[in-house]
Amino acid sequence: MTYNNIYFEELGVTAEFTTFSPEGKTMERHAILHVEPHGELFAQQISRLQEAEEKFLALAPTLKKVFKRYFFSDIVNQAPCVPADNSCTTCFIQQPPLDGSKVAVWIYLQEAEDITCKDGLTIVKNNGYKHYWQMGMYETQGNSYTQTQVMLFNYEEMLENHGMTIERNCIRTWFFVRDVDILYKGMVEARKANFFSHGMTENTHYIASTGIGGVPQDTKSILVLDTYAIKGIANNQQQYLYAPTHLNPTSEYGVTFERGTVVEFGDRKHLYISGTASINNKGEVVHVGDIIKQTRRMWENVETLLAEGGATFNDVMQIIVYLRDPADYNTVKDMFKEKFPETPFVITLAPVCRPQWLIEMECMAITPNASKEHRDF
Repeated sequence: MTYNNIYFEELGVTAEFTTFSPEGKTMERHAILHVEPHGELFAQQISRLQEAEEKFLALAPTLKKVFKRYFFSDIVNQAPCVPADNSCTTCFIQQPPLDGSKVAVWIYLQEAEDITCKDGLTIVKNNGYKHYWQMGMYETQGNSYTQTQVMLFNYEEMLENHGMTIERNCIRTWFFVRDVDILYKGMVEARKANFFSHGMTENTHYIASTGIGGVPQDTKSILVLDTYAIKGIANNQQQYLYAPTHLNPTSEYGVTFERGTVVEFGDRKHLYISGTASINNKGEVVHVGDIIKQTRRMWENVETLLAEGGATFNDVMQIIVYLRDPADYNTVKDMFKEKFPETPFVITLAPVCRPQWLIEMECMAITPNASKEHRDF
């Protein structure tokens, strides 16, 4: 694992990125690009950001884009100004970057035998596996319950068309919910009903997930759904993370997601840590009203989940930080820069699903592995 950052001075853009590149094995890279505000209109910021992206991608031409997620400050007015990119699946979400800019972007890149994107679905074929990334799904009719139902049904239909099921193959989901304090409940109830219909209960397993505030581009949409699934893995290639000393099962407070999931390949392990906040193993919010203590407890919870999966913070590829109150930005930014001086991260304005939670984070990590039981990534 290597950490780097490049400052494109003429563009005022910084690319923070991590690379996992075992000798003779498939390379992976996560990057977060930040654009300096310069007091400009959005058009100038996105132009500089995309020019920097092109320069960044040219540095490693063997790496191809798998997905991108844009974080906008005003999605309705800004998203139409972004040129279409049909080379990978893309999510547009209003979660304003809190560094004063109007936009930031997270990009995942990979070497592979074949990477194709069609109709918003990226399929990565490599070493007998097929990876399916579908980002930015939304619906425009009905309430949050109905829209969640329809999105999940459409997603399951895609999986079925490719010989997969949601309970067997889906590894990770993200639900971005408009007005999360009010509309999150409908999403939770619809997801729970859907999972139950597929045999997913507290006695089987759920799916690693983040459910967080975020505004869709379409004004009639309440939610946006991002997903990741794998075809070609065996049952024993997935491990679910619980950290019972620090966290309780999510089913105890009526939600249905895993705290984290590990996918084991012959040469590496991927860890997907769900959105995690300042909570204890009784399901209680810890350190109400104190952003500093909540941040530290959140780190402790994530660190415990990583340890259960055989990883540490040194294995983390990228971090997304969600804040309820933008006034806490400088405090949290300084804390993260001190603790994670090299890890790419972005801090956005995105209320967590419980009003008393001031902050939440999610991350992905990769650790080396040496298993003859499974094929390499």
